Amino acid sequence: MNARPDAASLPIRLADYRAPAWRVEHVELDFELGIDATEVAAKLLLRRDPAQDEPLRLDGENLELLSIALDGQPLPTTAYRTIDGGLEVDGARDGSVLETRVRVQPAANTALEGLYLSGPRETGFLLTQCEAQGFRRITYFPDRPDVQSGYTVTLRADRARFPVLLAGGNPDGAGELEGGRHWARFVDPHPKPSYLFALVAGRLEKIERDYRTADGRDVQLKIWAEADAIERCHYAMDALERSMRWDEQAYGRNYDLAVFHVVATHDFNMGAMENKGLNIFNAKCLLADADTSTDDEYRRVEAVVAHEYFHNWSGNRVTCRDWFQLSLKEGFTVFREQSFSADMNSAPLKRIEDVALLRRAQFPEDAGPLAHPVRPAEYHEINNFYTATVYEKGAELVRMLAGKLGAAGFRRGTDLYFSSNDGRSATIEDFLAALGEANGVDLAPYLAWYGQAGTPHIKAHGDYDATRREYALTLAQHTPPSAQQPHKQPVPIPVKLALFGTDGHMLPLHLDGQTANGGTELVVVLDHAEQRFLFRDVAERPVPSLLRGYSAPVILECDYAPAELALLLAHDPDGFNRWEAGQQLALRACDALRDGSDPQAVTAWCDALAALFDDAQLDAALLADLLTPPGEIELAEREAVVDPARIHALRQQLQQRLAARLGAERLDARFRRLAAQTTAALDAASQAGRRLKQRVLQLLALLDPALACDHAAVQYRDAPNMTDRLGALAVLARHGATRSVEPLAHYRARYADDPLALDKWFALQAQLPGEGALARVQALEADPAFTLKNPNRARALLGSYASGNPTGFHRADGAGYRYYARHLLALDALNPQIAARLATVFNGWQRLEPQRRDAARDALAGLAAQDRLSRNLAEIVGNMLRG
Repeated sequence: MNARPDAASLPIRLADYRAPAWRVEHVELDFELGIDATEVAAKLLLRRDPAQDEPLRLDGENLELLSIALDGQPLPTTAYRTIDGGLEVDGARDGSVLETRVRVQPAANTALEGLYLSGPRETGFLLTQCEAQGFRRITYFPDRPDVQSGYTVTLRADRARFPVLLAGGNPDGAGELEGGRHWARFVDPHPKPSYLFALVAGRLEKIERDYRTADGRDVQLKIWAEADAIERCHYAMDALERSMRWDEQAYGRNYDLAVFHVVATHDFNMGAMENKGLNIFNAKCLLADADTSTDDEYRRVEAVVAHEYFHNWSGNRVTCRDWFQLSLKEGFTVFREQSFSADMNSAPLKRIEDVALLRRAQFPEDAGPLAHPVRPAEYHEINNFYTATVYEKGAELVRMLAGKLGAAGFRRGTDLYFSSNDGRSATIEDFLAALGEANGVDLAPYLAWYGQAGTPHIKAHGDYDATRREYALTLAQHTPPSAQQPHKQPVPIPVKLALFGTDGHMLPLHLDGQTANGGTELVVVLDHAEQRFLFRDVAERPVPSLLRGYSAPVILECDYAPAELALLLAHDPDGFNRWEAGQQLALRACDALRDGSDPQAVTAWCDALAALFDDAQLDAALLADLLTPPGEIELAEREAVVDPARIHALRQQLQQRLAARLGAERLDARFRRLAAQTTAALDAASQAGRRLKQRVLQLLALLDPALACDHAAVQYRDAPNMTDRLGALAVLARHGATRSVEPLAHYRARYADDPLALDKWFALQAQLPGEGALARVQALEADPAFTLKNPNRARALLGSYASGNPTGFHRADGAGYRYYARHLLALDALNPQIAARLATVFNGWQRLEPQRRDAARDALAGLAAQDRLSRNLAEIVGNMLRG
């Protein structure tokens, strides 16, 4: 068995990329499946690059080599060498066939990479996770994405223990064996990289549906889960069919195998995995019903099902050449997923949700010691680069390109990209080249976005000349330096804009050389450090609405007066920019409360929202978002020195002001009207009503906690869905003190056997603010249902505490940091991927006020000093300390 890789190993660099010296044209895999031991026989048809003279080297970790043969002849021990992380073989030539047999231990594999056991030994099932480098834990292989091979996979197992046998590709036979065993074979006609390999074996039930693609092919859709969960898979099946139909219409992409399998598991490091023909899902991203799933979770299931299906083309048929190009598949597919979700639901609300996530997760990453480009220049551990920068910022870059080319132009570009790269491993340059070639434009300047870390800041200033009826808009960009990139170059930034008159109507736009969309909206591109745009025939001093629809992932600084933001909040027809005006006005109001200055901003925010509160034409979900100020993470990002307790108090004070302006009577009346309309329906109007009802109840609790808890108690008792049940429980837990004891116990008993619902119970309590949170989390850790071995449960308690509870985690005495660091160390011994991801909550520790900063540094230094940290955790901790 190989030792853990050295945490101080040399980094892998993009500049050092070389095409593989050896490829595998075809691989035959034969599995003798067992829980404690599985034997894997592999037969590799090798192809050698004649331009390279290197010995055959295969990747392998935690493998027990049982036999090895080359071209039918067993190899003596002098003809091969097991080395750290792999196997070297002498004598191979182009066309050679290498055969190995290895043994792996699924039940002992707590890292959940490679082949492992999900669930209890008696009832669980076997499955694989191979992205990014898990296949090397199954057999010896050149485990890199630019080695694409045909696969024939045969599975053998005890029928009673493993009645269902699945692998990627099309079924190619099945039968009985002696001793109560059986076999099944699968052949994938499409060459694929090893990270897309998958198998599943165990006791599973299925729902199925026939589907005919737009090009006339019949496909069997099958979703698999354990018996107690299979009835919660119907919504995912509907979402899968919607996704397939949308991709046919929006991108012209049809499914290409005879069967499409989807499997749910409770033990999974990621949200889901797009293995060719056999998607494997974390159960929290697949199972859904009204009793156990919130509205947000329904939308999440739909989005993740779509995301993984869309990967069939943007990731599988066209994959990434190397892991530096990860955003080529992930950023592009996130954009496709976002576009699908916008079409299925509300486009403005989806845009608000996506930008809020970007600011909450990616902006802090870009501003701290973990900052890295969308395409990083180097890495130690690739699993640490499955980040918000690669996914969410990567999607924003694709959105910019789509906006520049227009819908028809972007479709021409993606058609060319898919056709010219089908079956290939591509690069970001290939993507930009195809988009540009199809439209006759040079998109090379956008490569700067992919190679540069940090969030650009735009400063906007307007000057109006009433005599000349001209409005001059000056835009300047600057990207702050980061550790590896002290000097940043300007990048092309598309700024979609409109101008508003003082009565709230949009003004016609006249800009030299450009025609406005409908006369009132256009896009200008800021591609220098500073540029001036002159608008003519402007009848009055305008209020600019900038970055409409959030046309670029930047931070905008504009010299708005509070009244101007209030005007946009009241009148801008762009749903996102209306919300953005409210967010910016709320930030101004928070600054005023912090500094004791400019009370006009507080009044303007509260008055504007009070005027909208009873607007029957305003979407209820949008109103709920307008009534919600920026979160504590966004507020902290604006502070040079961060005091989490002070930020929490300021945000509470701001919400108190809004609640007081609306008044308890008005809030109570609106809550009662919304409560009378409560159903379990999933249509957009019903979901919007529940969203607003919860926000109104939260504001009412700030004025009259007793009355709000009365409402919450009734809502919990009568809730027809999880959204209302969990929302009521959250209000009781936060404002009801002793009144929450009984419903919390009731929820715990009701969902004792439902892991996903129980995760919500852990997370809700872990996020209750205040210094008492640590004692609460420690008590919850003693609950018999808590375990570090399950990623979902670890994230629900530890992750929710650290990332969702700033006042509880960032205790002045450092106790939260020390507690968390101890658990990261324990988790690292079990599952390095999850430990490393949870450790990123320390990002930005340098900006904490001195007492907390010192305590956080000590906790990180204590981790770094530990022997045998995984490469995953060591890289994250080391980067944060160096930053």
